Order: sequence, then structure tokens, then C-alpha cells
Amino acid sequence: MSSQITTIGFDADDTLWQNEHFFRLTQDRFCELLRDFTEADALMDRLLAAERRNIGHYGFGIKGFVLSMIETAIEVTDETVPASVIKELIAAGQDMLQHPIELLPHAREAVESVARTHHVLLITKGDLLDQERKLAQSGLGELFDGVEIVCNKTTPVYHEIFHRHGAGPERAMMIGNSMKSDVLPVIDARGWGVFIPHGLAWELEHADAPDGHARFRELPDLGELTALLAELA
Repeated sequence: MSSQITTIGFDADDTLWQNEHFFRLTQDRFCELLRDFTEADALMDRLLAAERRNIGHYGFGIKGFVLSMIETAIEVTDETVPASVIKELIAAGQDMLQHPIELLPHAREAVESVARTHHVLLITKGDLLDQERKLAQSGLGELFDGVEIVCNKTTPVYHEIFHRHGAGPERAMMIGNSMKSDVLPVIDARGWGVFIPHGLAWELEHADAPDGHARFRELPDLGELTALLAELA
């Protein structure tokens, strides 16, 4: 085992399996349903504002997303949105909650490889039932030494998790596709943050990279993780 890094945390959505892609498809359907009331760009701005307002009420995940779409539909139609539109938005959310898991390239191989040498955690945020469903369908569950489904990913949260599951954040690494949630707060906790771009990113997860920081790395995909750990050993 590496004498420096002993615990590895993996993000779930858009790091191990597809997620944002399905949100984008549902947003396209949302725009189509409301095309008679407003233009797509304006609608997306209103939806994003609603999501930002509602995170504190609903948290992260599909259910909060659907409620924000319904709220936005009511607003942009001056409370005249047809019941049939609301019905379709609810159905779209239910479809998202039932969609099969699609693992991203190298996901299984990376977790299997790391699990042989390190204490491995899944650290994700979102709706508890939905995240548990996705983990069960992924077939990766047995590879993790611990699973943490949290309301939000902050420096204190990572500090507590890595102390409880390992030797503290100083000897831990977090891997994910969100600079804001998976990288910056871990580095603030004095851990390692590894950014793996997904291509699609939710606007509320955007943040500037800590370029030049000694504990920041960016990889093109999970296939490069084993080599990085060997380099840091």
C-alpha cells in the first residue's frame, strides 16, 4: 500500500456512471413542452435559477430537479400551465429514476485495481434511494469498503469521512468530475483532489481549477488512475 495515500474516494454520478446526459435529455423535453410560452435559452435560465433557490429545500437529485421544472413551468406560463404538461414532467422524472446504469469507460477496472491496495470509498450526494438504486445496479457495490451518501460535499464533510474511514484527509484522495464538489473541498481539507472531466457538467458545479496546487491532478479518464497512484507512491 502507498505510504502516502491510504484511502481513495470515488464520486459516483458522471465519474463512475452516466448521469448528466439524462438530465439534458429531460431538459430538451421540458423546452419542447413549453415552446409556446418562452424560448429555450430563457427557460433554461429560469430553471437554473429555480434549482439554485431550491437546493436548500430539496437537496441534489432527480426529485428536486422535477420540482424545479414544475415550479418554472408555473412561473413562465403565469400559472396557466396545462395539467398535461405537469403530468409529462412527473413521468419524465419517473423515467429518470428507473433508467438503467451505464458505467463509464474504465470505471470497473479502476475501482477493482485501487481496491486491491487501498481503502476504497464511494462518496456521493443526492437522493438516498436513487443513489442506493444506482449503486446496486452498477455491480460495483462489493468493491467499496464504505459508502457515504451525503447532503452536500464540503470540507468538514470530507474531513469527518476520511477520519472515520482512514488516517485523515492528509492521506486521502478524492476522484470526481466536479471541481466544486470533488476537488476543491478535499484540497481545502489537505487531501488530494483528482479531476476527471466528463464533458457534460451541471452549471452549478462549475469552479476554477486550483492550477499549480501540489495536491491537484487532472486525468483524462479513470484508465490513468493506477499510473498516477504509482507516481505518487
